[in-house]
Parts: sequence; structure tokens; C-alpha cells
Amino acid sequence: MTMTTQDVQSKNKYLVPILIIAGLFFIFGFVTWINGALIPYMKTINELTDAQSYLVASASYISFVVMALPASYVIGKVGYRKSMSLGLIIMGLGALVFIPAANARTYWMFLTGIFIQGAGMTLLQTAANPYITILGPIESGAKRIAIMGIANKVAGGLGSIIFGTILLTGIDDVKEQLKVLTGREKADLLDATASGVIMPYIVMAVVLFILGLLIRKASLPHVEAAPIDEEASGKTTKTSILQFPHLLLGVLALFVYVGVEVIAGDSIISYGISLGISAEEATFFTSYTLMAMVFTYALGVILIPKYISQAFALRASAVLGIVLSFCIVFTSGFTSVLFVAALGIANALVWPAVWPLALTGLGKFTKTASALLIMAISGGAIIPPLYGAIVDHRKEQLIANGIEEVTAVAESASNGYWILLPCYVIILYYAFWGHKIGLNKS
Repeated sequence: MTMTTQDVQSKNKYLVPILIIAGLFFIFGFVTWINGALIPYMKTINELTDAQSYLVASASYISFVVMALPASYVIGKVGYRKSMSLGLIIMGLGALVFIPAANARTYWMFLTGIFIQGAGMTLLQTAANPYITILGPIESGAKRIAIMGIANKVAGGLGSIIFGTILLTGIDDVKEQLKVLTGREKADLLDATASGVIMPYIVMAVVLFILGLLIRKASLPHVEAAPIDEEASGKTTKTSILQFPHLLLGVLALFVYVGVEVIAGDSIISYGISLGISAEEATFFTSYTLMAMVFTYALGVILIPKYISQAFALRASAVLGIVLSFCIVFTSGFTSVLFVAALGIANALVWPAVWPLALTGLGKFTKTASALLIMAISGGAIIPPLYGAIVDHRKEQLIANGIEEVTAVAESASNGYWILLPCYVIILYYAFWGHKIGLNKS
């Protein structure tokens, strides 16, 4: 089948917007996935428990709950291009907060900077995800989002390696010294270690400000979602976003998905360290997870929708996630770490598949629905700290029962991954049944 001139022109028309949106996915992928390095770094310099350290993820992802609806309002007022520009500038401001936070070595200030960056990313994501979903046929939406995912995760892999190298090189020696130092000497070592975060975040802020100014000149065509054909489908006219159960269940599926994705990417470095692997070696573990996702995204680009449907991709992802969850808990050492990294394969196509399935037939409700789906990113704020709390609780139990601390740390870290199982079961339900509810009623 040959392409017509009209087909070629249509593809060329959307090439530049797709590249622009891919660039934005690259940016917030880079910023998001450095959390894997920040969590053990913050745990050391602020002397935190596991549960407290995972507030790094919470501060980033809770902003999606607070800012999603305001972001939708801003986009409606100023449009996609200016909203994206503003989002980048807000992210730059958040990066600058790391300077006083590092100087004061105050955890809540670090979390404030991360929250502000999350607010900027919320504005970017609220604009970019629905835009790329409806920038073409809805049945190939997962394919376009998979392309965005490649940009996002390649950036995340680079970010985790770069910041892991900068922040975690020598962190094992610091932790050993902290065991014997007290008073002023201990405080000086912690202050010196904390100062290492300043320059990287200054560079990040400058880059984000420059990109924020450049994006204002970008050319993005206006697109709108196709309304549902209510007469053909036998549906009654909808008057509220709450009348779309397949959307609401999609929000739940994304909520638990983001939680397991963040655990897979952000816990793997700390998990490796808990198993006795050096911080320098563990620095690369987040990139393993992200490269697994990139590989699977590439498969999605090739296979969807020509060979497999979006729903089938989601079903396969959920089943694999359940299998890998058991594998993580029932194996040990580096093998177990590899199974955590393999979660990237199970996770990759969930986000690309849920978005078009959840937005099917929403028409004029698409922008509000997109804000709700973005709010589901808050799963990354709630589920990872629950993992950390399970780890802390189990570790205390084991130590109280006389188990050696090194063994208790490793076993409790593995035990925390049980939280993945109910999350993947929810995704499995949406893949088989949830995405159809309310769409086929006569």
C-alpha cells in the first residue's frame, strides 16, 4: 500500500510538534528520574529513615494532585505553548531552591524545591499528554506516547547516571565516617557532602530557563479530541465527567501504575545498597530499569496498533508485572535486583495504553479528563513511602527478633516489594474489563 501525497503532507505537518513534545518528555524524564540518586543521597546527608527518604518521591508527585486542575485552567487561558514555557520556568525556580537548601542542609527546603519542580512538570504533562494523544488517530495514541516514553526514559537513564555519579561517588566512605564522627566534625562532613548538589542544580536551572524562553517561539497546531458518536453507540448525552466510569477506573489504574513505576526506578539503587552492593555500582541500577522501558517502548512503536491492540499490550504488561513481583520477593542478591529492573518491561506500555483507552469518547470532556489522569500521578507520592514504611517496620521486627542488622536490612527491603502485587492486579482488571465499562451500553 503506497502513501498518497496527502498522507505525506499530514505526517510532515505533525513532525515538528511531535519533536517538540518529545523534547519536553526528555526534560521531565531527566528531572523525574534523578530521584533514584537523590533518595539515598538525602537519606545520608539528612540522616533519614527509609520512609522519610521516600518523601523525595512524594514531594515531586503530590504536586500533580495540587496543580493538575489549576494547570488545566492555565492551559485554557494561555494555550499550550505559553503553558509549556511557564512550566519550564517554574521547574527552573524549583532547581534554584536547592542552593539555600544545601547550604542550610534542611530537608523540608529540599522537598520544597522538588515540589516546585513537580508543579512545573504538572503544567508540562497536563498539556503534553492529551496533546500527543489526540495529535492523530486515537487507536494509534499508544504508539505516539510510546515514542514520548523513549525520550522520557532515555533522559531518565542519563539523569540517573549523571546525578548518581555526582552525588553518590564516595557516599559509602561518608557513611562509614559518620559511624565514628560526632559533634562538629560530623556536621562539617555532612555540610560538605550536601554542598555537592549545588552546582548541578544551578546548571539545571539555567538550562530550564533558556528552554522556557525558546519554547515560546515554537509552532504547535491547534487540535481537539473527536466527540463520541452518541447516536451510533446508543448512549445518552453525558453532562458530567463522573458519568464516564472507564475514565475513573483509568485514573485508578494510572494511580497504582505510577506508584509501581516510581518504586521500580527510585528504590532500585537503595535496594542494591541494602543487599551489600557498593553505591558506585548501584548508581547504574535505575538506568537498567529505564533501558528496559525504552526497549519495550520501541516494541510498542512497532507493534501498536498494526499487530497488537492497546488493550492487549496493557493485559500483557499487568500479567508480567504480577510474575516479576513474585520473582523479586523469592530471589536474592543481584538476581533480585535484575527482576526489579525487569519491571521496566512490565511498566513501559501501561501509561501509553491507559491514556487513549481512558480518553476514548470523551469529546468536550477531554481537557478535564486529562487533568484527572495527571492527578493520578500522585500514586508516585503515596505508594513509594508505603514501600519505605513496610521496609522500616519489617526491619524493626527482624532486629527485635535477634536477626543481624545486615541481614535484616536486606530481607526487609525485599519484603517491601509485596506492595507491587495489588497494584498490578488493579491494572489487570482495567486491561480486561475496566476500560470497557460504560462504553457499550445500549
